[in-house]
Amino acid sequence: MDLNILSQKSLCRSAVGTGRRRVSCDSSGSPDLSTDVEARVLVINTGGTIGMILHDGVLSPEPNALVKTLRTLPILHDEPYARRTKLYECYKPEDKTLVLPRSKQDKRIVYTFLEYSPLLDSSNMTPNEWITIGKDIEKYYEDYDGFVVLHGTDTMAYTASALSFMCENLGKPVVLTGSQVPIFEMRSDGRDNLLGALLIAGQFVIPEVCLYFHHKLYRGNRVTKVDSGSFKAFASPNLSPLADAEVDININWDTVWRPSITAKFTVSTQMNQNVGLLRLFPGITTDTVKAFLMAPMEGVILETYGSGNAPDNRQDLLEEIRKATERGLIIVNCTQCLRGTVTIAYATGQALAKAGVIAGFDMTPEAALSKLSYVLAKQDISKEEKEKMLTRNLRGEMVADLQGAKLSLSDSRFIQVIARSLSIGCKEELEAIRNALMPTLACATAKIGDTEALEAIREMGTNLSMADYDGRTPLHIAACEGHLKVVEYLLSKGATVYVKDRFGDTPLRNAVHLKHKDVVELLRKCGAHLSRDELQDTGTELCRLAASGDLEGLKIWKLAGVDMAMSGYDGKTPIEVARAFERKEVVNFLQAA
Repeated sequence: MDLNILSQKSLCRSAVGTGRRRVSCDSSGSPDLSTDVEARVLVINTGGTIGMILHDGVLSPEPNALVKTLRTLPILHDEPYARRTKLYECYKPEDKTLVLPRSKQDKRIVYTFLEYSPLLDSSNMTPNEWITIGKDIEKYYEDYDGFVVLHGTDTMAYTASALSFMCENLGKPVVLTGSQVPIFEMRSDGRDNLLGALLIAGQFVIPEVCLYFHHKLYRGNRVTKVDSGSFKAFASPNLSPLADAEVDININWDTVWRPSITAKFTVSTQMNQNVGLLRLFPGITTDTVKAFLMAPMEGVILETYGSGNAPDNRQDLLEEIRKATERGLIIVNCTQCLRGTVTIAYATGQALAKAGVIAGFDMTPEAALSKLSYVLAKQDISKEEKEKMLTRNLRGEMVADLQGAKLSLSDSRFIQVIARSLSIGCKEELEAIRNALMPTLACATAKIGDTEALEAIREMGTNLSMADYDGRTPLHIAACEGHLKVVEYLLSKGATVYVKDRFGDTPLRNAVHLKHKDVVELLRKCGAHLSRDELQDTGTELCRLAASGDLEGLKIWKLAGVDMAMSGYDGKTPIEVARAFERKEVVNFLQAA
């Protein structure tokens, strides 16, 4: 094998997948770099109005109709690009794959449909369907940059809330959307909703279950349906949107939830269904409450008045609630109001707390019910631990307490000096300075391995996952430099392992190429994996390492989860190359691998 032509040959291989520029060859064999950076999104079509067709005056789901229609809409499928790049040859015949036109970020979103059978009206959704969706996200998690779930609007808030709890250690965007009017009709909101969801899922690393509707991206466990006759069907009463999609898509990165747990992504498929919602109303009878709290009920969301109040002159009612909590029933207090939170400022609110009812703070009923179902399904913790878990903010679903205030931009002397020199004083301009300077400053700090300085930058309100001019985050830099402590710190502050720089590289790929074994181990532990596109020329690289006898390099690639039997550009495997170059140690390693 001629090692000098390995990299040249690999240029003319067609790239499929995410993050990098698709490369094809012209008739002369030279690489054609005129095509675009691609991201892959899986669209899970569960049903709902967006894909329904009118039959005899009644809307009902139609299998396979949605993809056929989308292929005819240039805004949702670029057929000339698909044919020019031979997109269809990269997928199995049964795949339902489409591609969006080029976005402002010079990206192409390649999206593949996974359509359920039968397609469901969302009114027919149950926890079993939630589990199916969760399992499919888990199954295809490493193959896609993001996920879009098409769903009916009636129970979309319940599904979004449930998935937010079921998806543990999520590092990629999961965006639910649908429509009020079928996409086949002239005045449909479905086209804009689907397009917006695809662009967000494919272009931004937002590690949350979200809901996109009418130009707004919301946290999934913060929404509720508020209008059945308007395109503005959803609202997030107690949390501002994560993004606004107007002329540009503006992400509110300060609001994006970033978990501090460093572990691999998993889906919890156990949901306790012995839960329910009980709404108080004036004159509710004790017998009604007693009957509702009876076994097999294990958890109840009690929807109360105002800031969490119930009648404190109804000792009979309070006694039934107290008896239920003492025998092990968990009751969570949520307000009936669209906005606001549960407090114990009133005597009527304190009465419920004394009866053993847990405050649900500002959770929506949908989020509270889903969280209760998720927590009660955990068999390895006690009732007391479950109650504590219910009062903790697990996925950004509530504001449980007032945490210490961060340093404001105006408190930063560094920002003040720059602002004064530029005659700047308003908040918006201060934020613009921060957003321009801090990512680069954070990357420079990560390069020298100074975690104390990074913490100071974070306390100024800086998101440590923001990228510099090259799309590189502090985690990329720390992984390149092999600063294990900095990598650990950044991961504990919610840095994502899935973000790609403008070269299409993740922090894991950086660590692999620079042979930082301990960093690779940590990133893998936290769920990092090489995307399909990052693996594009890996077989050729493995063959090069085998030929040169670079055992350390091969071990790093194996640690990164790479199949050591991948073939190079000429079809030869690393072990065949090692034998040809008589690299005995390499042969022994590859045989064991």
